[in-house]
Amino acid sequence: MKLNKWSYSKRNNIKASFNSFPHSIVLFRRIKDYYFVYNVYWSTHDPIVSREHLVEMEILLNRELGTEQEYINRRSRH
Repeated sequence: MKLNKWSYSKRNNIKASFNSFPHSIVLFRRIKDYYFVYNVYWSTHDPIVSREHLVEMEILLNRELGTEQEYINRRSRH
């Protein structure tokens, strides 16, 4: 999976699209120093989004924004 594009939206959210789900928009929110998936505006033209896909999306976006280490540190605590 690859991150196609992303942009800031209202209230410090980020909208992103991914090549595996080109018709769906994923909304991310910031918590502390990293971003997580808040909502997926899923299109019936795309495959069903699983939890594994959501984690991969979070990693790709945080890597793009330079917050991957903060995200990994959060994941390692649980």
